[in-house]
Amino acid sequence: MGHHGAWEGVIPIAATSWTYAEEFIAEDDVLAAARASAEEVGVVPVKTGVGAALRFLASVLDARAVVEVGTGTGVSGLWLLRGMRPDGVLTTIDIEAEHQRLARQTFNDAGIPTQRARTIPGSALEVMPRLTDGHYDLVFCDGDKHEYGAYLDAALRLLRPGGVVAFDNALWHDRVADPAQRDAETVAIRDLGKRIAESEALVPALLPVGDGLLVAKKLWVPED
Repeated sequence: MGHHGAWEGVIPIAATSWTYAEEFIAEDDVLAAARASAEEVGVVPVKTGVGAALRFLASVLDARAVVEVGTGTGVSGLWLLRGMRPDGVLTTIDIEAEHQRLARQTFNDAGIPTQRARTIPGSALEVMPRLTDGHYDLVFCDGDKHEYGAYLDAALRLLRPGGVVAFDNALWHDRVADPAQRDAETVAIRDLGKRIAESEALVPALLPVGDGLLVAKKLWVPED
């Protein structure tokens, strides 16, 4: 039996079931408003299924410290904050300070105390090296797809053992699964997936929520 033999006759999830899963957790008015402002400024927020998964991860990890690459207007950040401990702090990075202003408004409208969200304007690859090693429970990346490989390197340094890194758009509009798609962004995401899948230091999973959420837990490795 060939490598793909086990998949013969398996019927993919129907669009109706996928939509049902995506809408399984409803979003409130604050998230709806954040989505509307995202559309106005031309950023694409995480889909609802991804938001619910991020909140779940933050909650399961009992996350006290989270890094987010790509603040946008605060959709994913609010989902993360709602899953974190009540004293948890989200550090969120975005090249666009104006988007972060909208995100702070989102957090404020949701009743999140200001000290719980630290917005840092700038390039993720310049900001991440300034953050504390081994300090974070969760690192969520939704920034420049070309930089996904570099975000992984930075995240592995920032995460505590047992911490989780997560990447949005891991299926990239059905392009990653199609070998004929060879554009730079698709190749970067595909290469990231291979790296994570093959790493002995990580426990990976690719979740078909939203546009694909690639998650991996950093294993505890004893010091030599």
